[in-house]
Amino acid sequence: MASSKSSLASTSMVLIIVLVFLSFTAESDKSDFTMPPSVSPFFDNNFCDQVNCGRGNCSYDPAKPFSFECKCDPGWRKTRSDNEDEDDLHAFLPCVIPNCSLDYSCMPAPPPSPPVPNNSSIFDPCYWAYCGEGTCNHNNTYKHTCDCNPGYANLMNISHFPCFSSCAIGNDCSRLGVRLLNDSSTSGSPNGDGSQGIRFLPGGFHWIGIMVMSIAMALWT
Repeated sequence: MASSKSSLASTSMVLIIVLVFLSFTAESDKSDFTMPPSVSPFFDNNFCDQVNCGRGNCSYDPAKPFSFECKCDPGWRKTRSDNEDEDDLHAFLPCVIPNCSLDYSCMPAPPPSPPVPNNSSIFDPCYWAYCGEGTCNHNNTYKHTCDCNPGYANLMNISHFPCFSSCAIGNDCSRLGVRLLNDSSTSGSPNGDGSQGIRFLPGGFHWIGIMVMSIAMALWT
């Protein structure tokens, strides 16, 4: 009897999983890309932990495509659109493009938005991501990294931001904190957390000299 109940439970779970995937792959309108209400509670609590929204916040919303939305911080926009409100179909895209002067004449411009696929590629963040002059690597269900080509670097030194050349960054971008590593560096830190390690700022060696002299005087006395 116990074995029969266990088998029935396993069968029910398989059916639920199948229904979830069918809801994503059915060839229909935009509503087919939302999470079914019967299963959405299972994804609600930790769903946004699996999402990179760049300079934005993830908001769980079963009514949106893929059941979440990236809400951009002031001064940032989504990869594919100048107006984040014009197309709810791309509400899930990350906020990785700064609203400042970007000169694409020295590098390729962002490609147009791809059509919404009706197959497994909807689960691949690299299908939607813009990496600029870099290669997208899929490392999680909804996450990716951009590995930059030589001479390019991740915006903000964050590994899932697109790769730009310093020639493309306008002077007004500094107000948003937009920066690049120097051209000798080609990607963000291994942890993708924006850390740049230890660096000596101008005048740093002056303070090191003072510290060494102070220690020497203390030992002498």
